[in-house]
Amino acid sequence: MDRYELRRQDYSLSDDHKALQAAYRQLLETHCPIETVWAAQETGFDKSLWERLCATGASSMAIGEDAGGDGATLVDLTLVAEELGRVLAPVPWVDHVCAARLTERLGAVSADVVEGSRILGIDVAPEPLSGSRLVASAAIADGLIVREGDDVVLLTFGSRPVRVPNLGQLPMAWVDPGAADTRTVLGSGPAAIAAYRRAIDEWRLLTAAALAGLVEQTMSIAAEFAKSRYTLGVPISTLQAISHPLANMAIVVQGGRNLSRRAAWYLDNEPDERPELPGCAFVFMAEEAAKAATMAVHIQGGLGVSTEAAASAYLVRARGWALAGGDPGITARQVGKLVAERESA
Repeated sequence: MDRYELRRQDYSLSDDHKALQAAYRQLLETHCPIETVWAAQETGFDKSLWERLCATGASSMAIGEDAGGDGATLVDLTLVAEELGRVLAPVPWVDHVCAARLTERLGAVSADVVEGSRILGIDVAPEPLSGSRLVASAAIADGLIVREGDDVVLLTFGSRPVRVPNLGQLPMAWVDPGAADTRTVLGSGPAAIAAYRRAIDEWRLLTAAALAGLVEQTMSIAAEFAKSRYTLGVPISTLQAISHPLANMAIVVQGGRNLSRRAAWYLDNEPDERPELPGCAFVFMAEEAAKAATMAVHIQGGLGVSTEAAASAYLVRARGWALAGGDPGITARQVGKLVAERESA
């Protein structure tokens, strides 16, 4: 098997990958404890954390070197997304980098977007926008990219839409294109729509990676509790009703991680070969993250459902983040259609 073919099958990380992930893990563990997450619940956004992330290149890494960025691969981006999910970071990084990469493809990327001083959001619902729609980062974004028919449009508002309280604690708001102060067409026709769909696929796989990080940390919280809580003289972690669900969580983490990295590699290198993979990663983690976080709460019993428990914070986000793109069932049907078309061909 040649080296290129091997990489299509191998999801292991290089030393550079490991160093990148370790750097962001250390940064986020230091500057995004659970107290930071709770403090940001009212807005869904921590400006200080966002500025710190951008200063480390978290926004510029997603853009190609020709456009002033650092030229990171999608696999690199999944590693950062995983660490953001691990700490429930209240920043719109996934939305921003997907929107920024889309503007790069359409030849409209700007320096303030690359450096992160101007935040972009993107409507990632599968169908084009018609009328008002909830958009995950609309309450804090400086510009929103939406699809209207055959046009990809950048909307800006004189005053940002008002945040709507939501399960995922996101800076989500209703977006009405008719209320926008400016409407700039970034691209039209099949090529622009293809670029927009690519951005949605990138959002799906990066969200899947973030959910994998979320589940891994949820599992750690539950495991630590299970090792320290005793019943009949033994840790509850020794009971099959506890140990087996924890093992299932570990399988979910590894499966979701591998699937999102595989989807990232194919989307970067062979986008037409396995177009269903981003959707597969997203649908898998959308379902399994909620199950795993629910089990983590159950393992902690009454403590787990208390509002001050970290497990409850992970549970609501496990359920809410995936819904930012609409019903995951729509993505599942799209995946089925892509697979059926390939098999019939």
